[in-house]
Amino acid sequence: MSPNLVALAYLVASVFFILALKGLSSPITARRGNLFGMVGMAIAVITTLTVTKNWALIVGCIVVGGSIGAVVAKRVQMTAMPELVAFMHSLVGLAAVFIAIAAVNNPVSFGLPAMLPMGSKLELFLGTFIGAMTWSGSVIAFLKLSGRMSGAPITFNGQHMVNLILALVMVGFGLWFFFSETTNWTAFASMAVIAFVLGFLIIVPIGGADMPVVISMLNSYSGWAAAGIGFSLGNPMLIIAGSLVGSSGAILSYIMCKAMNRPFLSVILGGFGSDGGSAVESDGKQKNHRSGSADDAAFLLGNADSVIIVPGYGLAVARAQHSVKELAEKLHEKGVSVRFAIHPVAGRMPGHMNVLLAEAEIPYEQVLEMDEINSDFSNTDVVLVLGANDVVNPAAYIAGSPIYGMPILDAHKARTVMVVKRSMAAGYAGLDNDLFYMDKTMMVFGDAKKVVENMVKAL
Repeated sequence: MSPNLVALAYLVASVFFILALKGLSSPITARRGNLFGMVGMAIAVITTLTVTKNWALIVGCIVVGGSIGAVVAKRVQMTAMPELVAFMHSLVGLAAVFIAIAAVNNPVSFGLPAMLPMGSKLELFLGTFIGAMTWSGSVIAFLKLSGRMSGAPITFNGQHMVNLILALVMVGFGLWFFFSETTNWTAFASMAVIAFVLGFLIIVPIGGADMPVVISMLNSYSGWAAAGIGFSLGNPMLIIAGSLVGSSGAILSYIMCKAMNRPFLSVILGGFGSDGGSAVESDGKQKNHRSGSADDAAFLLGNADSVIIVPGYGLAVARAQHSVKELAEKLHEKGVSVRFAIHPVAGRMPGHMNVLLAEAEIPYEQVLEMDEINSDFSNTDVVLVLGANDVVNPAAYIAGSPIYGMPILDAHKARTVMVVKRSMAAGYAGLDNDLFYMDKTMMVFGDAKKVVENMVKAL
């Protein structure tokens, strides 16, 4: 394939990637957006195969990797999607590091001069340290999200100073590698190792409640790592795709920071988050809560004029979205107005709840974002909270609280609140929720799917 055709094919693939991002901006067009992304990637891969002599080896690797990916994707539950995304980010970062190592070891095979020019060294330096930090940081995010590691922040005295010193030393080794007349493996390897360590140190002090921000941040890092390597390889497709991922991830990180009232710079540097509270008051006395049955909840719902349903991670764990749709339909038949309130970070990953509700084919006009519906809670008869905790925690309005200032769904302002949970355990942030102890709140304990199914039967 001629260079002009290759450039044209890469341009077409880039257009499909842009259309994919546009499609993913709304649940209505999300499937179309995914399709555009797959078509664009297929064009990019096929085009790349036409400009290499080792296509058989590449195809073999694609078959092996694709088969593993297909098996994992088929087995993974929707509730495990956040940690799967974190794991995928780690692979992108590690791939960037491996490509950089190969380019430094044998630059001629990548179309580079035998003696790497300074520009290529700079690009490889950027791609390597960003990729290394992405890998190690994503591993920590995966371990925290999957429960294999405590979600509580891990901190120690002088942590930020240690990170700063390591970052300066890493840059020093990078400059040594940059100005060396020959291939300086000592400088390159030292820089890469320090970057791996920095990735761990930046993510471990971040609490579990802030993992949605971390996921989008690591997504951005992986894109910039790929773009940096794309410059080294002279591959415009890799540059464009990496830049799209990097910039969109950065924008999403900013949106998530705003949704959680976190300083954007703190996300980049790491180290925000805090330990949670407990289920007892400051004087050590156990707080009282009111509980009821699914039948009690169904009676209140059936006699209400307006109901807002707040889906959370508990709904995802129980896969209760289809039962919730049936509940909403039953209430509509009784003349009850039913809407769904979605917090930007509900479900540990941006858009998690939107995807689940779309899967159950709940009408999009019934699904409202926090800013659209928050003012309506005070005029709502009943709010049904399904497995959500931190996103409805009134502690966000209390100065000194670890989540103080975080925008929440104002479920506590409704006339009656019903919360479906397995137990009184704290949420992912580790914080107790005063909403559960209000006089207007009734707790309904049990699996969200089974409880909702019993509500439907009672209606």
